[in-house]
Order: sequence, then C-alpha cells, then structure tokens
Amino acid sequence: MNYKKTLFLAMLFLFMYGAGAGAAKIVDVFSSSDFVRNETENWGLGFGTEGTAPTGNVSAEELKEYDAYYVGDTSKKTIYLTFDCGYENGNTEKILDALKKHNAHGTFFVVGNFLETAPEIVKRMQAEGHLVGNHTYHHPDMSKISDLSSFQKEMDDVANLYQEITGEEMSKLYRPPQGKFSVENLKMAKELGYHTFFWSLAYVDWYQDQQPTADEAYSKLLPRIHPGAIVLLHATSATNGEILDELLSKWEELGYTFGELEEFLE
Repeated sequence: MNYKKTLFLAMLFLFMYGAGAGAAKIVDVFSSSDFVRNETENWGLGFGTEGTAPTGNVSAEELKEYDAYYVGDTSKKTIYLTFDCGYENGNTEKILDALKKHNAHGTFFVVGNFLETAPEIVKRMQAEGHLVGNHTYHHPDMSKISDLSSFQKEMDDVANLYQEITGEEMSKLYRPPQGKFSVENLKMAKELGYHTFFWSLAYVDWYQDQQPTADEAYSKLLPRIHPGAIVLLHATSATNGEILDELLSKWEELGYTFGELEEFLE
C-alpha cells in the first residue's frame, strides 16, 4: 500500500470514529461553509474532555435543518442505543436479551439481507417495543445516488419488506450506510419523510476476525459516554453480545437512562 493511500485510510478512520482529543483538530478542517460547498462527506467526530459530547464535522444546528441528528440534549443523562444490522450471525438475540433485562429500548437499523434471513428476530424486535429503522436495502454509498427515484427505491424496498414481515409500517428513521452522505441525500431523506441519524459514540466492533476484548470495548465506551449520546454498536459483534448486559449496568451506575429515538421526532 503506498504512502498516500495509507494516509487517506488513516484520516478516513479518524473522521468516522474519532481518536481522542487529537481528532478534533482534523475535524476542524470542515467548517459550516465547507458543508455547503462539499458534495460528499464521511461522518466524523472529534473528542475533547471526557464525559462531554464530541463535535461533529457538521454541527447539530446544521443537521437539524434536514431533520438529521447525531446527539441529543447534552444537559440530560439520557443515551440512545442504536444497532446497525447488516446480517445475522448469532449475536442479535443476545443483545435483545440484555436490552430486555434492563427494560431498555433500542433502534435497529436493518438492511435487506437481515430482513430476508432473520424475519423472526425482526418480529421479536417489533414485539418487544424496539424501533426498526432503515439502513437501505443493499447498503450502498448513498452519497453517489443523485436521483430521488433510486434513493427512494433503496428505502422503500426495506420498508415494504418490513411491513410484509411484521404487518406494521416501518418507522421513518434512516441511517446512511458507512456514515457517507451529501446535502442532497439529507434533502431527499427529508422529502421522503425520514429523520436521519448519525452517532456521537462508536468504536471498531465490526471486524469478525478482530473482535475487541471486553476490556478494550469498555476502554472506548465508558470514558466517552456523555449526556445525549447516540450510541452506534454493530449487532454482528460477538463482543457486544457478550458485554452488553454489563455495559448497560455500568452506564446505569454512572446515572444514565435509556431514551428512544422517537423523542427526536416530537
């Protein structure tokens, strides 16, 4: 791998998931005017003081114009649990068990493959009061889709299959695959009635052959939790399935309660 490609991948990782206080310096490259100018972005965070909300490469105020969010009320110790579901590999029900034990409701952003292969788990999500959101049918880079009809098809195919499985309409909650977006994407999602959700806390949990240890997960998820956090976890993660019960207990011990994304719609 050449130097330029290595540098690009390193910067992309920092943009999407942050790397402590140092990442804030990189995120600062994107100003409000950049957001208007640049057609495509990768969602990114810069972390500062422990226990405080990170900065996004687009501000909460700018996102709200498009019914989009990455963080909630930073004055309240409420956190929002969200899970991206690309496919089912035996960990989602462990996550559901932990949520049930703590009487916590999450939002599961599903793709077409998950709906096709795990309909009974989707029914369980719905039956236990969780929200199921739209993560697109094929998980493409949506920032490369410029026409509304193609954008809508990715969304409608998920919503229609969900309704076939559960008999209920899908919530109008959308998470862009890989955190890639453009201003036009946000406008199209809003036009279709969707609210777009990014995140203010995540960690590298998606590599199946490089799962973090429990201690590694806690070292990322405990110091960086903050009031109003929208937490992104992947349902494919064996580590998440193993630690979620204890993780929720630790967050509760810190005084946090668990909210639901529907609060953003009110």
